[in-house]
Amino acid sequence: MSEWPVYGEITGPIVMIGFGSIGRGTLPLLERHFTYDQSRMVVIDPSDADRALLNERGIRFEQVAITRQNYRDVLTPLLTEGEGQGFCVNLSVDTSSLDIMKLTRELGVLYIDTVVEPWIGFYFDEDADPASRTNYFLRETVRAEKRANPGGTTAVSCCGANPGMVSWFVKQALLNLAADLGKAANPQTRDEWAALMRDCGVKGVHIAERDTQRAKNPKPLDAFWNTWSVEGFISEGLQPAEMGWGTHETWQPDNMRAQADGTGCQAARFMLQPGANTRVRTWCPTPGAQYGYLVTHNESVSIADYFTIGEGLDPEYRLTCHYAYHPANDAVLSLHEMFGREGVPQSTLHVLDENEIVDGIDELGVLLYGHAKNAYWYGSQLSIEETRRIAPYQNATGLQVTSAVLAGMVWALENPEAGIVETDEMDHARCLEVQMPYLGPVRGYYTDWTPLDGRPKLFPDDIDTTDPWQFRNILVR
Repeated sequence: MSEWPVYGEITGPIVMIGFGSIGRGTLPLLERHFTYDQSRMVVIDPSDADRALLNERGIRFEQVAITRQNYRDVLTPLLTEGEGQGFCVNLSVDTSSLDIMKLTRELGVLYIDTVVEPWIGFYFDEDADPASRTNYFLRETVRAEKRANPGGTTAVSCCGANPGMVSWFVKQALLNLAADLGKAANPQTRDEWAALMRDCGVKGVHIAERDTQRAKNPKPLDAFWNTWSVEGFISEGLQPAEMGWGTHETWQPDNMRAQADGTGCQAARFMLQPGANTRVRTWCPTPGAQYGYLVTHNESVSIADYFTIGEGLDPEYRLTCHYAYHPANDAVLSLHEMFGREGVPQSTLHVLDENEIVDGIDELGVLLYGHAKNAYWYGSQLSIEETRRIAPYQNATGLQVTSAVLAGMVWALENPEAGIVETDEMDHARCLEVQMPYLGPVRGYYTDWTPLDGRPKLFPDDIDTTDPWQFRNILVR
C-alpha cells in the first residue's frame, strides 16, 4: 500500500510491556496507523538487546522486569502521565495479564494482550495439579473478573494470531460455508452464531497450521530455534494437552480428564501429558494431510465455549476445537531434542528473524469439519517474502500476530467502554478489515480428506469407521 490508513488517536501515554520479537514487530504498525504523543511512549523490558531501535526514534526505555511486587509502582505513573486516555500493550512473558488488566481498568486505560499470561513460576510448578496448569484455568480467572466487574474500560484479552485472529477466521469461514450450503445467515448474537454452526453440521474446528519457513543455516545442537517466542512455546508446550470437547465425541483417551464441576464453562478437557508431545492428524492446503501438535491455547476453549448451545459438560450442542500445529522444521527438531533431554530446555533459545530465513510461509487457518461438504480450511498463507515487503522487524509468523494486535487496538479505540472482551466477542468483520493488508493471500479450500485416509494397513488400528471425525481417529496413538 502506498499510503497506510490512520485509524485514530491515542490521546494518552502508550506503555508497551515486552520488546521481544512481537514488540519489535508491533512498533512500526503503531507508527503507521495511530497518531500519538511519542514523548509519552515508553517500552519496558528486562533486556536492552533492541534498545537501538527505540533510541533512534527517541522512545523511552525502562530496563526493568515487571513483577508481582512492583507492577503497580512501575506502571501507574507511566500509564497516567499527562492528559488523555492511555493504552497498555502487554506483549511480555512472566507477567500476570489479569493483574495488569485490572490495574489498567482501575486507571481508565485501554489494554490489550496476546495471551492470559501468569506470573513467573506458574508453568513449571511441580506441586500444582495438572488441572490448575491448564489454559482453561487461566481463562476462567479472566472470565470471573469479567463477571464480577462487567462493563467499564475496554481490555482485549488474547488478541494475537492464535488466540485472536483465528476466532475471526472461524466466523468468516462459517459464513462462507453457510452460503455454500445455501443457508441464509446473518448472526448477530452469540446464540445465533452457535445455532448457525450447529445447523451447518460442523462437528469441530482444528486451528490447523503449517510453518514452512526455513533458516539459511542448520540449527546447532543444544539450541531451541523457533519463529516466535521460544519461552512462550516451551511454556505452553509443557502444559497439558487441552481441547474444547464436542458433543459428537463418543470416546476419550484413558488419561483425559474434565475440569471439576462448578469451575467455569465446562467446555474443555485435558490430557495427562504435554501438548507439544501429543500428535494429531490434520490438514492444511499446502502439505495436505499432516501431523500437528495438540498444544493448549486459549482459543481451543473460547471457541468451543462460544459455539455452545446449553451449559455444562453435556450441552445440547458443542463443537470440538483444538490446535493442530506443525511448527517450522527447526522448531520440530528443537522439540524432539528438548523432550529427549527429559523436558530440559536447551542452553540457547533463539527466535529466527527475517534476515535468517531463506523462504517459506506460515499457513495458519481454521479447518471446519464434519459437515455436508466434509471439511473447509480458511486462513492466511503469508510468506516471508511478502512480510519483508510490507512490514519491518519480523518474520511471517510474527506479522500474523502483530497485525492482530493492531486490529484489536483499533477495535478498542472504537469501543472504549466494552469491558473485558475476548476476540470471539468482537466484530470479526471490522477486525479482519484492519488486518487483511498484512496477511498475504487469505483463502478458503474444501477438501475430501478425513483422518481415516492414508492410514497404513501394516498394523492393527483402533479406529471408528462410523464417523471419520471422532477424536479417536484424529489422535495419533
